[in-house]
Amino acid sequence: MRFLLLVSLFVALNHAESFITKEEYARQLYHNPRGIGCYLCHGQKGEGKVIANYEEKGRQKQFTGPNISNVSYTTFYNTLNRRTKGMPRYFLTDTEIRALYDYLHPKRDSHARE
Repeated sequence: MRFLLLVSLFVALNHAESFITKEEYARQLYHNPRGIGCYLCHGQKGEGKVIANYEEKGRQKQFTGPNISNVSYTTFYNTLNRRTKGMPRYFLTDTEIRALYDYLHPKRDSHARE
């Protein structure tokens, strides 16, 4: 009897709802993953954003955060796991990367790996 009670408690605890939804978690990650939010360079929905206008050798240039709302999961994952020009390393876990991707690509199948 005690064993069944213990198993029931274990199952109930493992199926308990989180205090925040997956989308809320991902939104928090996107807005402040490790001190600097992704949205500052990539826009509110990953659409890309001009970060700075500057002049180099007499020519006007722009430094932009690219659109990340239309990239494949593989590209998204690989970019976050290597040093990229202008992109800070956040050292995100695979779970955090998946949550961010799903947040930016809500219409895609969240279980599909591209």
